[in-house]
Amino acid sequence: MQEETIQQSLAGRFPALAGQIRLQRSRRVWVEVPLELFHPVLDLCADSLDVNILLTITGLDEGEAFGVIYHMAGPGGIIVNLKIRLPKDGASIRSLTPRFPSAEAYERELKDLLGIEVTGLPEGPRYPLPDKWPDGQYPLRKDWKPDAAGSEEGGTHA
Repeated sequence: MQEETIQQSLAGRFPALAGQIRLQRSRRVWVEVPLELFHPVLDLCADSLDVNILLTITGLDEGEAFGVIYHMAGPGGIIVNLKIRLPKDGASIRSLTPRFPSAEAYERELKDLLGIEVTGLPEGPRYPLPDKWPDGQYPLRKDWKPDAAGSEEGGTHA
């Protein structure tokens, strides 16, 4: 099975991933990746394991930390989900736009909706929030209050 080959390749190359790779079901691999190994693991998946299509990026507020899941695909419907955790204070990741230009919209969402800094993200408009959205207001954070934005664009409810 392709997912077992991916599991063995990742575990063989990165011993720190022992116990962090889960075969959820057929063609679905989940990997909890330490932040310092993320780019080497991503490179191995994309360059050597043929898992080189970025499907989407999911950002999560997990309470004490942020979770960021990179959903990647390869031939035969295989999907590899690489999950990293970031401390809430000073959360920062490096942009994947040099490798995957399609990452730009997802990385803007991480920045606008959760406040995660994305270094190397090309200049561009806010997304998906309006340009007048107040700085420091991140609506996907668990501690965010809708009235905190204090503007019509800030999501006040009627």
